[in-house]
Amino acid sequence: MKGELIADWKDRVSVDPQMCHGKACIKGARVMVSVILDNLADGESAESILKSYPSLKQGDIHAAISYAAE
Repeated sequence: MKGELIADWKDRVSVDPQMCHGKACIKGARVMVSVILDNLADGESAESILKSYPSLKQGDIHAAISYAAE
């Protein structure tokens, strides 16, 4: 399970000038990494974020964190 949660962010995060104003976003979901991180910083749970953004998957949240850490 651990390997499943810690995704290689490069598989899930995209930086494309034509999408999300060139900011890092989750591939296929068009949710910016900064939105995910802001929600987490505000104390939102992963489950709450997934409900608010149904196009996201659990691994996308972990990829956003990994992207920010790198």
